[in-house]
Amino acid sequence: MLIDFDSRFQAHLRDWMRENRKKYKNVDEMEAQMPEVYTRWLNTPAPWLDGAKPGFYFDSFTDAGELTELLTQYARENMAVPDQLLDRLTTLGTDAEAPLLALAADEQAPQEARMTAVGLLRELESTAPMELYLRWLENTSEMDELCENAAESLKTMGAAVKEKCLQMQEKACLAVRECLADILCEYPGDARVLAFLLDCFEKTRNKALLASYLGKLGDHGALPALEKALQDQTINYLDYVEIANAIRELGGEVKESREFAGDPYYESLKRMQ
Repeated sequence: MLIDFDSRFQAHLRDWMRENRKKYKNVDEMEAQMPEVYTRWLNTPAPWLDGAKPGFYFDSFTDAGELTELLTQYARENMAVPDQLLDRLTTLGTDAEAPLLALAADEQAPQEARMTAVGLLRELESTAPMELYLRWLENTSEMDELCENAAESLKTMGAAVKEKCLQMQEKACLAVRECLADILCEYPGDARVLAFLLDCFEKTRNKALLASYLGKLGDHGALPALEKALQDQTINYLDYVEIANAIRELGGEVKESREFAGDPYYESLKRMQ
């Protein structure tokens, strides 16, 4: 039977607020005590845990596979996964890699559990999921949260990712190609990377995003394409700003400003100021 740590703490918090509300002037003062209340709860023996402290309950678990199965069960029951369970998995380090990788790859598992597994593997700085994540990107027709999370992890896996991404560029859909551009802009000094980013910049509707990647790449060879795009009278205010920023970032010069009155992005930002 799963233990709902979140509900247990919420019940404790309600009791604490009822017992202590006269000690504080307002709700803000009470809320300021929440971290201390939570820490004390974590370190107090609990009858519903047979005297164990909530903050240390999962320390007795040494099997990462068992903990990963518990994670999956919490997700299936739509119950908040205890932070202490996740902390214990990361404490187990490399022993947790295999079961977490298996969970991430399990298409029958809840999406939330798979997302959590991807996040934990990233926290462990694991490169074990590289091939799995690349397959997801190669085989998808649109980016979902799982693919986006995987792509974020690929950005942390080092130079080996670069060649893999370049190899799959022609097979990927436009959304994935833009995701690959986000990964590849971390690797300057490669003509293939510049050519790929410029191709994405030419084909995308999101000029602002790809311009920021080109600026981050730092290759002056992108300047002609950016300067040409800046002269396009049909681009919106957001695209113009990001393209201009990329040009300046690469050492170019933006000689003129444009009027964007009536542009929805411009008007929206103007109202916010």
